[in-house]
Amino acid sequence: MYEFKLILLLLQQMCVFLVIAWLMSKTRLFIPLMQVTVRLPHKLLCYITFSVFCILGTYLGLHIDDSIANTRAIGAVMGGLLGGPLVGGLVGLTGGVHRYSLGGMTALSCMVSTIVEGLLGGLIHSILIKRGRTDKLFSPLTAGVTTLIAELAQMLIILLITRPFQDALHLVSNIAAPMMVTNTLGAAMFMRILLDKRAMFEKYTSAFSATALKVAASTEGILRQGFNQENSMKVALVLHKELDISAVAITDREKLLAFTGVGDDHHLPGTTISSAYTLRAIENDEVVYADGNELPYRCSLHPSCKLGSTLVIPLRGENQRVIGTIKLYEARNRLFSSINRTLGEGIAQLLSAQILAGKYEQQKALLAQSEIKLLHAQVNPHFLFNALNTLMAVIRHDSDKAGQLVQYLSTFFRKNLKRSSEIVTLANEIEHVNAYLQIERARFQSKLNVKFQVPDSLASQHLPAFILQPIVENAIKHGTSQLLGNGVITIRARIDGRHVIVEVEDNAGLYQPKVNSNGLGMSLVDKRLRARFGDSYGVTVNCDMDRFTRVTLRLPIEEPAC
Repeated sequence: MYEFKLILLLLQQMCVFLVIAWLMSKTRLFIPLMQVTVRLPHKLLCYITFSVFCILGTYLGLHIDDSIANTRAIGAVMGGLLGGPLVGGLVGLTGGVHRYSLGGMTALSCMVSTIVEGLLGGLIHSILIKRGRTDKLFSPLTAGVTTLIAELAQMLIILLITRPFQDALHLVSNIAAPMMVTNTLGAAMFMRILLDKRAMFEKYTSAFSATALKVAASTEGILRQGFNQENSMKVALVLHKELDISAVAITDREKLLAFTGVGDDHHLPGTTISSAYTLRAIENDEVVYADGNELPYRCSLHPSCKLGSTLVIPLRGENQRVIGTIKLYEARNRLFSSINRTLGEGIAQLLSAQILAGKYEQQKALLAQSEIKLLHAQVNPHFLFNALNTLMAVIRHDSDKAGQLVQYLSTFFRKNLKRSSEIVTLANEIEHVNAYLQIERARFQSKLNVKFQVPDSLASQHLPAFILQPIVENAIKHGTSQLLGNGVITIRARIDGRHVIVEVEDNAGLYQPKVNSNGLGMSLVDKRLRARFGDSYGVTVNCDMDRFTRVTLRLPIEEPAC
């Protein structure tokens, strides 16, 4: 009955002990305790924290027969489990010396047993680390069983050291069961508090990851312009500022593209990759987290580099091929690490998508330019042949008109050479088309008439170069040239709501849509407009047989300059 009452009293004291532990878990002091403690600053914090709990366990104990029934073992064992033999031994020594200073017949035996308890926790730490079972260190069962063994050892030490033996035996018979039960449950619950804190930390850092991804999204326009040294540095600066970490680096497969933060004096952009972790991440397409605890980290460039951990995440391009890495660093003297694996992987995926989108846009632009050049190659020889034949005919009877045609021909080809990828004004495009039409008028003599209905207010409207000439050429080649009578080409422009409408109309009405047509002219113009402005824009054709064919180009209206 006495032992049961003692258990209840010790459990009450343990509740106070655990409430204090729970309150401390709400502070940042517990963050380093949620991982295996290897770094010196973390070991120091672990020693201080569990020494406090070790001393608290003594103060909150119950005085029985010139001794103290206590929960001191929790602090000593937990210090050893999380900090290793050295930390456990020092926590046990601190708690033991404090207990010895309070006196009593068990003062010496309790000091010795407290040191042994800390070393026992450290021994379990070393065994599990060597076996690669760090997950077991954070198991409430491991903490409880280790503390139970430690309490058994304490009772044996009391019997071996304390004199007179009969008094020691009487004391042990009274406190052994209550202290074993209380300390075992207390250690398991203490570890449970740490695990809950760890889970909460992951939850909050995951929420932080979402915020960080939004910040990284703001860099989209940068990487779309190209995955190079200049753009990578811009992205690294943004991430370093927003993620509150010590340093950020970005690499391609061979060299460092950008680095900012701690260590930027020797991590120089443009240098060849030397880090084994980076090379491993690239070659094996895997995330490498050298946290300085489970996986040691040492800078490969400078022995006194202050960086103590790194998270290396592959960046992937086409076909999921690794094209580089993003690296997040933390300094070794920083107690509270902000590196989160989920965060890093999320940012890497977003940056990879942006790089891939930029590559796609570049390839699309190159393809469009190639198609335009191919179109030029098709148009120019045929057009030049016809133009020269026309000049030969005109020169014989009207040298002045021949001179004008040469001028138009010069204007047409000069603009062709300059405008393959430019954005030009509508007035400039009309000038180009007019040069083409004047030569065609001379060729067809009086059978081709041209009308321009373009208001001056739209002369400065911008549009991709070389989009009207293919439409006009189709109108002549497949329209007016087939007529027995006069052909009329009308080019007009107007505003329709938030759009600019440009129309090329012939009076033939002979347009016939072709399924799976490979023609470059009209389809290329449509693709170029949609690629630049979106699917709401492009080319449409309206034909009234034998009356007219009207090709309509829809463009976004430009806002007036402020």
